[in-house]
Amino acid sequence: MEKFKIDNKALTLLKKNMKISILTVLLAFVTTFSFCQENNSYRSSLTKLLQVSGSEAAYKGALSQMISIFKQQQSSVPNEFWDEFSIEINKNAINRVVDLILPIYQKHLTEADLQGVIAFYETPVGKKFAEKTPLITQESMIAGQEWGKQIGQKVVEKLKAKGYIKE
Repeated sequence: MEKFKIDNKALTLLKKNMKISILTVLLAFVTTFSFCQENNSYRSSLTKLLQVSGSEAAYKGALSQMISIFKQQQSSVPNEFWDEFSIEINKNAINRVVDLILPIYQKHLTEADLQGVIAFYETPVGKKFAEKTPLITQESMIAGQEWGKQIGQKVVEKLKAKGYIKE
């Protein structure tokens, strides 16, 4: 068996490349660890925002409504199934929502922005706004439906006036 001889230049180059490789791996690890910490911090801020803004309660309400609709559609399924399903789906529902919306919020808002919005919702007017938002939304949807109905009537009138629709 032949032995390989490595000259000093090759050995020095090999050691240098190993050091660079090790430093690269360490840098990647540190960067990933740092990103995870930042992401966890952002995630915590987003979760708090959902809580103080009333969005968490709204998501839970929507989930409850969906289950009620499924329950009505599948009336032959026993209540025990729906009770078990509701408990199961509610266990990590908000965490799953946060998983879905986290990249969207990160795309548009910094963590400092989130902190500012949280600070607003922790004021008396912010708390009132969070409390009243579901009612405002509900009433605004009714107003929006009325507006859409008015536009629809206007379109029909114009189409009739131009002769596109015959009476």
